[in-house]
Amino acid sequence: MFHDAMVNMAIDAALEAGKAILDIYHNGDFGVEMKSDNSPLTLADKAAHEVIVRILKPSGLPVLSEEGRSIPYAERSRWNRFWMVDPLDGTKEFISRNGEFTVNIALIEDGAPVMGVVYVPVLDELYVGAGGNGAFLLQQASIQASTGEHNRQILPKKYVRSPGDPYRVVGSRSHLNEETLAFVEELRREHPAIEMVQRGSSLKICMVASGDADCYPRFGPTMEWDTAAGHAVVRAAGKRVVEAGSEEELRYNKSDLLNPFFIVW
Repeated sequence: MFHDAMVNMAIDAALEAGKAILDIYHNGDFGVEMKSDNSPLTLADKAAHEVIVRILKPSGLPVLSEEGRSIPYAERSRWNRFWMVDPLDGTKEFISRNGEFTVNIALIEDGAPVMGVVYVPVLDELYVGAGGNGAFLLQQASIQASTGEHNRQILPKKYVRSPGDPYRVVGSRSHLNEETLAFVEELRREHPAIEMVQRGSSLKICMVASGDADCYPRFGPTMEWDTAAGHAVVRAAGKRVVEAGSEEELRYNKSDLLNPFFIVW
């Protein structure tokens, strides 16, 4: 689909993982377990992880995945280039069957997300961001992949803001807390008309990349694999993911894989 072999590999892995997830989604037996941090794990998380690791293996690069998070920092600190993967981002959304879950695959180089794909299996939509090649949205992505079509919508979408249009802030379905509400109130000083939108998973980051939202503040815990792929799409669309309280871009493969609070602009 693209000229870059690594981009095509990531797309193939995301689409195949999406198929595995939907098989379980439609079957109805999720096999839910609770992890040590009290977050849910399903058969779909495991199946998607296995598919992605298998398809990415020929690249020869290591994979850091939510379902394989136990790699010691002493080992991964030597990685200059690797895959950062969340096989099923939005497991709570998956379990509640609202469709707002994604497959996230990013290529990290020297701590920065240089390429990423975010696949929305229920919608068959694929967000792609690849460095100097820009950001794209592919609708009916699995069909395009099988037919070799290249109908890409360039991101961000082109639209003209009218004076009365509200400033659109996207937030989490599960983590709309006091810090977020306080941040929104600060925004009202410059943007009196604010529209709040709630989405699950990395769809929030992709909404800013596409221009469907102006800002995504996250004042709650996230891990690096939650944001890496969406961050790559945002960067390719000419936007930023910065640490709250500073203008520093988020970095990846830290000793502690927990992200700081951040804002997507």
